[in-house]
Amino acid sequence: MQGGSPRWDVLFRNALVFDGTGAPPRVQDVAVAQGRIAAIGPDLPTADAREVVEVGQRWLMPGLLDIHTHFDLEVEVEPQLPEAVRHGTTTVVVANCSLGLAYGAQRRDGADPIVDCFARVENVPKPVLRKVADRVTWSTSAEYLDHLDRLPLGPNIAPMIPHSMLRIEVMGLRDSISRDPTEAELARMEALVEQGMREGYIGFSTDALPFHFLANAPNTHKQIPTQFASFAELKRLTAVVRRWGRVWQATPPKDDKLAVFRNFLLTSGRLYGRTLKTTAVAAIDVTTNRSIVRLGLFLSRLLNSRLVRGLFRFQALSAPFKIWSDGVVTPIAEEVPELRRLNECDLEDRAGRARIMNDPQWVADFRRMWMKGKRGFGLARLKRWLRLDDNVLTRDLRDMTIDSCPVPDWSGETMQAVFDRLVEWQRSGHGARSAAEAEAFASFPRPIADDCDFFLHLLRRYDTDLRWWTVTANRDPELTKALLFHPLLLPGFNDSGAHLTNMAFYDGNLRTLKLAQEDGLARVAHAVHRLTQEPAEFFGLDVGVLRVGAQADIVVIDPQALRRYDPEAAVRYIWREVFSHHQLVNRPEGVVTHVMIGGRMAWRDGAYTAAYGRERFGRVLRHVEHEYRPAALALAA
Repeated sequence: MQGGSPRWDVLFRNALVFDGTGAPPRVQDVAVAQGRIAAIGPDLPTADAREVVEVGQRWLMPGLLDIHTHFDLEVEVEPQLPEAVRHGTTTVVVANCSLGLAYGAQRRDGADPIVDCFARVENVPKPVLRKVADRVTWSTSAEYLDHLDRLPLGPNIAPMIPHSMLRIEVMGLRDSISRDPTEAELARMEALVEQGMREGYIGFSTDALPFHFLANAPNTHKQIPTQFASFAELKRLTAVVRRWGRVWQATPPKDDKLAVFRNFLLTSGRLYGRTLKTTAVAAIDVTTNRSIVRLGLFLSRLLNSRLVRGLFRFQALSAPFKIWSDGVVTPIAEEVPELRRLNECDLEDRAGRARIMNDPQWVADFRRMWMKGKRGFGLARLKRWLRLDDNVLTRDLRDMTIDSCPVPDWSGETMQAVFDRLVEWQRSGHGARSAAEAEAFASFPRPIADDCDFFLHLLRRYDTDLRWWTVTANRDPELTKALLFHPLLLPGFNDSGAHLTNMAFYDGNLRTLKLAQEDGLARVAHAVHRLTQEPAEFFGLDVGVLRVGAQADIVVIDPQALRRYDPEAAVRYIWREVFSHHQLVNRPEGVVTHVMIGGRMAWRDGAYTAAYGRERFGRVLRHVEHEYRPAALALAA
């Protein structure tokens, strides 16, 4: 006690402390004062603390990082980001995949870039995006940081400069997808990236996945602006990022292996004089193509070798890649041209999709796509048999499970089971489980030709009322675990804040800890390091370690609740009032008992604290070196 007042605000007592460095955990106390960690050690005096939290040897660790999010949208309507914090996430990286809000709404010449760029790429409904765009008041990257500084943030937020929005800012949306930039425009892009790095942005994001398309007419056949950049443009802009020692976040041009290698060679210190820190999406074990993860690991080893001298990290996902679809409204549909045509229609445009699905030429194209490699002989059949398919969609009804639809009997059933009953019903008149199923069966063509006609009829009749899911990657938990702990990968491809009704990986960090728990406390310590200090150092963030003087971002986890946690059973489809829309979320009951951000308790025993959401907890994170620029960098510029 000093002058009769407690010197610590909170004392976490008798915790099994993982400090984030990977060191073995120790039973210790952790004291917090004025937003920072004031003391760590055994048997700290409880009388010196205003509040004592008896941890009871539960796990105490630094706040967890989520390194691949699109929370830059949600933070505008609900700055506390509750779906992150309930999982122990205290720092989020935003503006991934070339998309973000650094330059405001950019509503010029009739364009609406936030809606156009985000709607299909991140599967966020247009009304939600318009609500965000309507709230934008800034137009420069500096003003954006100032805006974030004024929000009552929940977790810390670390933004990047997004390439698609950068091109729109300099060229306008229409020109950014229709022509090359002039030399003056390239120079201005360079200057804006330079300015962003000077302002403290932690990096620069681009995107090259060929199925990322714009959402507004007349551009629905066009990919997002970053995809129209030449390699020379990419090289020039990443040179700025390299000079500042920041991070380049990228996605690969997956259909062009040579372009993948050429682009990612930009990480090379041997070729370019200085290593460019690069992180890319994603190291996952795709069900339809087992070669992808092998090629990814080979590329990682090569790019990080002494020959190349790169610093390259693919991002790994800690969960089965389970994707829900509302009819064909799903990320995996964009990869298939026939399904992509349906996604070009607005979500509410059922009549537009119906017109397409009743076009004989489209039906012929759809049938050709659906049956490719499933019959006869040839290269396509061989690739399918060897699990070397070109697309993620399996086109196998056994892998497609109905979540909900107007026929209650089908909920929880694979489409194959329903198809088999339909065939029997058409053959014998028996086998329908209910009057509703019999009525549905009566609506199908008779006789049903095959699974292609079956799936097409479901889409025509039920459209988005047919909600189904499939697991497209990471079906093998042991391989998933191996990827998460591979030294040349980073865990964290969660896509939090995007794909509102299609995916729910907010619990990605908890899943990683749960997998580590199977192998003992040493592996848990390693997992904590991989989710805290390691990504913090990679992105240049002053978070991720428990040490005296550090900002007090702290998470307490109940290991017994974690052991009992069933992630697949914890997914919920809820109504989010802030979006006026449904969303898939996770509910890990009892796993995270306390979350402290900036020395203030945000989450305690299954509920948010009274001040959370009304007052500021987190902060905008600039790069750790943003306050100064070394002379060597100034000379290089």
